[in-house]
Amino acid sequence: MLKLVSHELYTRARNTIRSFLNAQISASVHSGQTRCSPRSFFGVEDFVDDDNSRPYTYQKGKKSKNPGKHISFKQRTGAFMEPFTLDVFISKRFVSASITHRVTCKQVAVAGTNSKDIKAMLKSRSDIPACLSVGRILADRAREADVYTTAYTPRDSDKFEGKIRAVVQSLIDSGIDVKVYLD
Repeated sequence: MLKLVSHELYTRARNTIRSFLNAQISASVHSGQTRCSPRSFFGVEDFVDDDNSRPYTYQKGKKSKNPGKHISFKQRTGAFMEPFTLDVFISKRFVSASITHRVTCKQVAVAGTNSKDIKAMLKSRSDIPACLSVGRILADRAREADVYTTAYTPRDSDKFEGKIRAVVQSLIDSGIDVKVYLD
């Protein structure tokens, strides 16, 4: 008897709650009201792009002015045909170079004169012998990661000479095939 009464009470309560929730949801959906989330902790509202692809970002990337524009086969497949890129950064104090996978954006091999193992061997951390040692160490680490070819495109402000050329040349001498794209 008690079991029947408790089951009856449970079913009535469940039906009442369901009807209340359905009325609330249908009223807000069909009345045209938008359901807004509360402001976040820092007072910045959550932002979702038009196509909901990148939530919580505030800057949209550049949209193409001509979305129907033809993209060449080389542009579409370049990242997959030459998946690894070489990035060389030279400052007044340090030299660093890395090999990055284009598709996954993960660094496969990194070497720099600021690391502990290279600091001890060098007199200066920014001269041409330092660049040569960075290239050699980067080549060893790239071979450990099974990377034997990379592509290098210098930045707009960089000229392919001096220290940058020393890093690339030491990579080539150490057995890594580097394709250099100069404009």
